[in-house]
Amino acid sequence: MHVRSNSTPWAPAALVAVSLLTTSCAGQNDDASAPKTTTSASAPHGYVEGAQEKAEQQSRLLLNDPGTGNTQVLDLITGKTHEVSRTTGTTGLTTDGRFGYFHTSGGTHVLDGGAWMVDHGDHIHYYRAAIREVGELPGDSGARVRSDAAVTAVTDEDGRASVYRRAELEKGKVGSPHALPGTHAGVVVPYAEHLLSLTDSGQDAAQLAVYDREGKRVASPDAACEDPRGDAVTRRGVVLGCTDGALLVRETDGAFTAQRIPYGEDVPAKERATVFRHRPGSDTLTAAAGDRAVWVLDVTERTWTRVKTGPVVSANTAGEGSVLIVLETDGSLHGYDITTGKQVSKTKRLLTGVPKSGTEGNAGPVIEVDRSRAYLNDPQGKRVYEIDYNDNLRIARTFDLDIEPALMVETGR
Repeated sequence: MHVRSNSTPWAPAALVAVSLLTTSCAGQNDDASAPKTTTSASAPHGYVEGAQEKAEQQSRLLLNDPGTGNTQVLDLITGKTHEVSRTTGTTGLTTDGRFGYFHTSGGTHVLDGGAWMVDHGDHIHYYRAAIREVGELPGDSGARVRSDAAVTAVTDEDGRASVYRRAELEKGKVGSPHALPGTHAGVVVPYAEHLLSLTDSGQDAAQLAVYDREGKRVASPDAACEDPRGDAVTRRGVVLGCTDGALLVRETDGAFTAQRIPYGEDVPAKERATVFRHRPGSDTLTAAAGDRAVWVLDVTERTWTRVKTGPVVSANTAGEGSVLIVLETDGSLHGYDITTGKQVSKTKRLLTGVPKSGTEGNAGPVIEVDRSRAYLNDPQGKRVYEIDYNDNLRIARTFDLDIEPALMVETGR
C-alpha cells in the first residue's frame, strides 16, 4: 500500500487527547512499552489487560471486498495495512467502535479491530491491541448488531433478539447468548445499562419497552413509533426513526422518558430519514432525504433541517458547527453550511462510477467522520481518501490499496 500525504495528520486530536489525559488521569501509567504485570488491586486508572493505552485516538479502518472476500485493516496512525481472514459474500459491514461485524447470508463474522476508546465524560482513554478473529454470530444477512460496554444485542430480520456478553468478545470468543423475550419491530439498543426495544404488539405502531440486561421488562414508557427504521446513540439519548420523525429516549436517575421530534411537515415515505450517520459522540445526525437533499437532526435543539443538495450518495458531519459533507453522483465531496444551506466547499472529482446511495450496510462509498478527519472509500480506484473537513475539504492523505474497499467502517473512535 502507498500513502500520499499532504500534511501531518492527527495533530489537533493528539493535543486534545494529551490535555485530557494529563489533566484528568494524573498518575496513570502512560508508558505503552512497559510490561503489563500490574495486579488488579494496584492497577492504575484506565488499565486494560493486554492493551496499550495511548495519548491519542487509535483509529483503524476495516475494509472488505465482498466479491473476493479480501479483508484488510488500515491503521491510520502508522499508515500500514494488515491482512486478515477473507470474508466472502459480505452484504454489510457495521461496527460498535471496536468490533467489525461482517454480515453474510450464513451469519455475522466478528473481527476485533484492536482499537477502541472509553469515554468517561470528562476524559477519554484510547487503547490499541492486537487485531484478531473472534468468531461467528448465527443468523442471516439481515442481522442488526448494537453494543454498549457490557453487552452486544443481535436482532434478526424476524424480530428475535439475542444478547451476548461483551467480555466474551473481548477475550476472543463469541460465548453463549440469552434470548430477549418478545418480537421486536426495530433493533434492540443497549443504553444506560438497559435494553431499549420497540415491541411488535400487532398495532399500527410499535410500543417502546425497556428491559434489564437479563431480559426482564422494567419499564414501558408511554411512547410509540410507527414503522421504526434507523437508530443512533447520542450523548442526549437514543434516537429512533419513525414515520413522522424521531423518538428520543432518555434516562435520568433511573427513569426512562421519550420525546417526539416531528419533521414539522408532511414527508413522503421515500424522503424519510431511515439510516442515520454521525460522528460518534456528536449530537448531530444526518440521513438522506430522498435523492437530492439531506436531513440534519440536531438532537440538542430537537430540530430537523432539510439541506438541498445535488444527487446524494452518502453524507455525514462532525457536528458542532462543522460543514455537512455530501458525496454526490458527480464523484466530488461537497461541503454545505447547515444553517444557511449554502455550498461552501467542493473537492475535485474523487470517484468514478459512483452508485446511488443505498440502505445501511450496502457496498459502496461512505463517509466516516472522527474528531479531526473524514474518510471516503473509493472501491473502483482501490483507495481511501483522508479529508480535513476543517480546511475546505482538503485531501490530507491518500491510501492506495491492493483491494477494492467496497465496505468500510472506522474503529477506535
